Amino acid sequence: MNNRQRPRTQGWVIGRAAGAPIILTPSWLLAAAVLTFLFAPTVQLRAPHLGVFTYVVAFVFVVLLFASVLVHELAHGIVARARGQHVEEFAITLWGGHTAFSAAAATPATSALVAVVGPVANLVLALGFWIGAQSVPSAGVPGLLLYAGAFANGFVGLFNLVPGLPLDGGQILQAAVWKVTGDRHKGLVVAGWVGRVVAAGVVVWALAVPIVRGYPIDLFTVVWAALIGAFLWSGASGAVTSGRTGRSLEQLTVASVGRPATSVPAHVTLADADRARGQARVDEVVLMSPDGRPAAYVDRAAAAAVPPEQRAHTPVTAVAAVIPVGAVIDARLQGAELVQAVGAVTRTSGVVAAVLDGQVTALVVAADVIHALRS
Repeated sequence: MNNRQRPRTQGWVIGRAAGAPIILTPSWLLAAAVLTFLFAPTVQLRAPHLGVFTYVVAFVFVVLLFASVLVHELAHGIVARARGQHVEEFAITLWGGHTAFSAAAATPATSALVAVVGPVANLVLALGFWIGAQSVPSAGVPGLLLYAGAFANGFVGLFNLVPGLPLDGGQILQAAVWKVTGDRHKGLVVAGWVGRVVAAGVVVWALAVPIVRGYPIDLFTVVWAALIGAFLWSGASGAVTSGRTGRSLEQLTVASVGRPATSVPAHVTLADADRARGQARVDEVVLMSPDGRPAAYVDRAAAAAVPPEQRAHTPVTAVAAVIPVGAVIDARLQGAELVQAVGAVTRTSGVVAAVLDGQVTALVVAADVIHALRS
């Protein structure tokens, strides 16, 4: 699962569910080809008479496997929609699939419930495949496919319950930490770090098990473990970064990133602006137009270049930079709303005026907001 933070996944729309498109990505074709090739020897061993149809049967298994992945993702999306979340897309990809939402879950309970239903769906499918396998000869192709489906779904369901992001179990752990601490972002960081441990553990397992048992290390297994570990590490690291950035974003206010300012009429002199700044004990001065709109601000570098003896005769407009019409935000904004407002306004100006009850309280510079988020 993930929240929508990027353009829609590219691929073929093969259907819709829970109000969202189901997308089959080109990378799935690569995964299907590789898995078909890997499963073919098992089919050949169990049914040597198939000949060229060995690969057809192997491909049928791959289709069943990805159908199971789709059921997993649909379970996430259907429950999420029932809990009030908007589902953006379901995607079948190289690494399985993902379900994207327009926003994060509103409560820990919703987050945990949406996460757990995916693995549960796989475990139910595993049980169904296993029951079906009992009704057919185990030596035949149907038995092989049913047993393989049971094993694959059981493994996917149990592995996804491991408590580390980006696995579903990590989402459950994040929700638990969020519930206990009241801090969603702390849950992300904790579950992300556990996910890093899981990623490293996958690689260590591939190396350690053969050594402990006295077997030679299988390079193929190690490469696959490294790829899976790298994928898990990337997702876990993204969660840690997201948690830290989210906390920074949540704490963002005009007071924390804005430059305190006072205002003066646009017709005064630079000396008048100096006195107003000194009385208010601020560094920034905003010029107000006759209609009460923030129209400009004093360019401190330009003002510093004016000699003291000339400041009383220099119009403040001579050292001012224009604030475009509309480059104003509510000084009460914070968090994501503040960032969105500044981002919308700074398309025309890198500096905006923050106003509270008609009074200018600060200048907000887009570069300062970006620096605060990165810090």
